[in-house]
Amino acid sequence: MSIKNLILTAAIAVCAIPSVCAQEALNHKVLHHSPIINPDSTATIVINAPEAEKVEVFGLAPGALEMQRDSAGIWSLTTPPLSPNLYTYSIVVDGVRTADPSNVYLARDISSLSNILIIPGGNADLYAVQDVPHGNVSKVWYDSPALGMQRRMTVYTPAGYENNTDKKYPVLYLLHGMGGDEDAWNELGRASVILDNMIASGAVEPMIVVMPNGNAEKAAAPGYTAEGMYVPDGRFSVAPAGKFENSFNDIVGYVDSHYRTLSDKEHRAIAGLSMGGGHSWRTSLWNPDEFGYVGLFSAAVRWNGGGVDDSEELVTPLKRQFANPPALYWIGIGKEDFLYGLNADYRKLLDSLSIPYTYHESEGGHTWNNWRDYLTLFLPQLFKQQK
Repeated sequence: MSIKNLILTAAIAVCAIPSVCAQEALNHKVLHHSPIINPDSTATIVINAPEAEKVEVFGLAPGALEMQRDSAGIWSLTTPPLSPNLYTYSIVVDGVRTADPSNVYLARDISSLSNILIIPGGNADLYAVQDVPHGNVSKVWYDSPALGMQRRMTVYTPAGYENNTDKKYPVLYLLHGMGGDEDAWNELGRASVILDNMIASGAVEPMIVVMPNGNAEKAAAPGYTAEGMYVPDGRFSVAPAGKFENSFNDIVGYVDSHYRTLSDKEHRAIAGLSMGGGHSWRTSLWNPDEFGYVGLFSAAVRWNGGGVDDSEELVTPLKRQFANPPALYWIGIGKEDFLYGLNADYRKLLDSLSIPYTYHESEGGHTWNNWRDYLTLFLPQLFKQQK
């Protein structure tokens, strides 16, 4: 019998007993401690799969890491030394992708679940919850007349917001990429953890951070709409060009009317990754007096469905935006990112127009490892003129 059939048979047998499936899992015992973070920055993964013929780990190194089986059917692997970072990984048992059953720390990326582990040190310490004052994270529904629906967004308010009722705060609008949703930046990007840690250290100004759903055709993350429990798919991000950007005033209007915001250009920022970088680019371009800080992380700076060009249709709004320039126009991209060439073309256009920007080029590609890092570099540069 294959491992897939064994898992299915076991699940059916157990759930045939209603009291087992209906009650809390109070009697569940974790068979093995996994992952184990070792003093030499390696990680040990352990899984019990006595019927399996091949077990691999993905996400902790380029390609697959093959696990080894002992006589009792316990499979284990110790990775090479890992640099400090937050890693997501999955286990493949005889071709079937699964999670590490001993690791309850999971994140969803579109339709896949991966386990999380953190190798401490450097920026990785910003991704781990520390003993510092914590902000609050809310899931907020707002009305979007432009899109004709009630929609959901995630809102972070910094520690002390509820108690300091006279203080107003700057706002960062932080946008996800294709296939993501209003949960992505907080769950995969660790945004609220990063903000708590960096605000507590004094590196970052206390701010409100708004993480909307950039999928103009969807009201909220999968499972939180009347559409039911459909299978998430990156294609649901596709919408007519400009549809989400043209609804952005609905988001800003709600935030300014329901939170204590500093609602001028000097206290409003927008940033996003990939598709959300494209949204940030066009939203700030079309609203030149609204955003004093712009962050483009691996941004899809596509114009009219193609690449950027030097047509007046693009050059004119760029000149208008930079007639009263943002305090910060920040571009970050990995050397191996599939959008690298597009961003290089865009920088050439900015250079030809003598438009100033800050550029950060990193190793790697189109990854959350890069985007979390970009966020830690971008945040300390925001709203400093308040001091």
